[in-house]
Amino acid sequence: MSVDPRALELPGVREHPQRPEPRRMTLAERLYLPLLSGLAVTIRHMVQNLLGLRQRVTIQYPEERRRYSHRYRGHHILTTRPDGSVRCVACYLCATACPAECIHIEAGEHPDVNIEKYPVVYEIDMLRCVFCGYCVDACPEEAIIMSNNYDMAYYSRAQSIVGKADLMKPYTIDPDNLGYRPSYPEEDAQRAQMRRAAVDLVAAAKAKTGSGAATPA
Repeated sequence: MSVDPRALELPGVREHPQRPEPRRMTLAERLYLPLLSGLAVTIRHMVQNLLGLRQRVTIQYPEERRRYSHRYRGHHILTTRPDGSVRCVACYLCATACPAECIHIEAGEHPDVNIEKYPVVYEIDMLRCVFCGYCVDACPEEAIIMSNNYDMAYYSRAQSIVGKADLMKPYTIDPDNLGYRPSYPEEDAQRAQMRRAAVDLVAAAKAKTGSGAATPA
């Protein structure tokens, strides 16, 4: 391959080094002085956080916890009847609707003749669960709901398989810990007001239509 002789006459071409040479560091770079600027930024933020000079976005977990929506899909809850027995009738609708196939149920005959079945075994594999809430939507008895509890840390695979006893813990009685569920009593007043407003609009429209029809042409 031939080289145009005119290209060799361009400025800087003949002076271009033929072999790579490492760049020489300055004295400041040898003393790692540029790192001080980064450390200054870190120290400034640390002092501001310690002295409370700016609003922090982090919280002191687990002493301090965030408030989540009452529709939050957290740890599952098996609800109970007034006598303390589990409300589930082992219909398998939740296990069928589960896209992750993480619910395992073994049914048994209930001693009460008014109740056909009950779950002898009810297990949820939390590592496979995707917390979609389909089990809550599929249940006809409102036997399974979800809570605001997001503390789900496990040391082994066996601990992640939660049984019926763990799904019926007493903390779930607190309404503030309830999450995604079929009904929301705290919204009943708002929904009733919306229904009344809708009825008033329909009545007003009918009255307006009736008055318009009665007016002679």
